[in-house]
Amino acid sequence: MNMTATIQLKGKDFLTLADYSKEEIEYLLHLALELKEKQQNGERYTPLSGKTLAMIFEKPSTRTRVSFEVGMVQLGGHALHLSSRDLQIGRGETIADTARVLSEYVDGIMIRTFEHEKVEELAQYAKIPVINGLTDDDHPCQALADLLTIYEVKGKLQGLKLAYIGDGNNMAHALMLAAAKVGMDCAIASPKGYEPKETIVKKAKHIAGENGATIVVTNDPYEAIANADVVYTDVWASMGQEAEANERIHIFAPFQVNEALVQQAKQDFMFLHCLPAHRGEEVTEDVIDGKQSYIFQQAGNRLHAQKALLVSLL
Repeated sequence: MNMTATIQLKGKDFLTLADYSKEEIEYLLHLALELKEKQQNGERYTPLSGKTLAMIFEKPSTRTRVSFEVGMVQLGGHALHLSSRDLQIGRGETIADTARVLSEYVDGIMIRTFEHEKVEELAQYAKIPVINGLTDDDHPCQALADLLTIYEVKGKLQGLKLAYIGDGNNMAHALMLAAAKVGMDCAIASPKGYEPKETIVKKAKHIAGENGATIVVTNDPYEAIANADVVYTDVWASMGQEAEANERIHIFAPFQVNEALVQQAKQDFMFLHCLPAHRGEEVTEDVIDGKQSYIFQQAGNRLHAQKALLVSLL
């Protein structure tokens, strides 16, 4: 990833990787690697001194909250944690009004919510950058950290194959778009009725075509994982789906990432999971805790990828 020109992203929203060019994504990854190196060398780098990020949480969070908050502190800025209980949004103030008011106080907004439309509306009315910290449709911050981890381990992105086994959820969507943008083949295997959204698959296929990559959606985990460089899974029941959890365990059982399944991947495959994980459900202990698992490096990279975003956008 040779970055010749500095790419200007100041003031841009980060709602989905579909809105970013291949060059912009590579620029962010390159910057993330530089920031990670500075951090590991104990260098202080505080370009966001005096800047504040409002973090709105309508869903609980470990990695998103801690990584954004720590990232802002390390960059010399400040982060405000706001749950919907803390905001008038919880009492019926419109998203548009909340966006306009926060724009008067802070330098950026990160939101973790349910409907993707909420993030889009917030971005429409805010005068400051809005970062999608997770919606039901997308998880671009996680996908950016995933690309960073794959690049660190494999030394490249273009031409690799990523297999995602499990629910066609926001993670499946984000990974399809991320892979398509950087020229990585992506195969998604989900049970019938749990496939990713057709509109997002279509968009990913179109982007992949421009970058010489392929997107495959199948109901066969063995087909998806064949010759994969990267194997990825997620919990079978996401936040808000707890009531369906028992039914899903039965439906998703053939999609467990276990020793028999990973035999079909390349010998030097790497395993990723966005966490939290349920060992013994979507993945067996021997895979997630094995030598080819990079889940903690991946979680750590949320910090560095998001710092690159914050430095670039705010």
